Amino acid sequence: MAEQALAEVQRMSCDEAVARVYDESLVFVDVRDIREVEQSDTIDGSRHAPRGMIEFWFDPESPYHREIYADPAKTYVLFCNGDPRSALSAKALQDLGISNVAQLAGGMPAWREAGGPTVDKKRP
Repeated sequence: MAEQALAEVQRMSCDEAVARVYDESLVFVDVRDIREVEQSDTIDGSRHAPRGMIEFWFDPESPYHREIYADPAKTYVLFCNGDPRSALSAKALQDLGISNVAQLAGGMPAWREAGGPTVDKKRP
């Protein structure tokens, strides 16, 4: 399923994403589980929307909807620890009719390798 999703979603290269990290038209969204985020780093300025809640938080009809994910002028760039979860998340959002979404190719490992700014979320 993840491979099919990768073929169907818009992807953003890490090089492009790093160059645009502070572009206000982008919102980077970490779809990893909160335990993963708390044990590592994440993209500086990113938001968190775990894979299991992403459809609920993005869907304006959901009682769990979050306004941060409702701006049609923004492109939401989803990432995880690689590609599978962010690709599935982006595909799920596209299936909901949300077109302003992209998947960060390679996720956090590629972001780190490209020298993208991170913040440490590790708990002591």
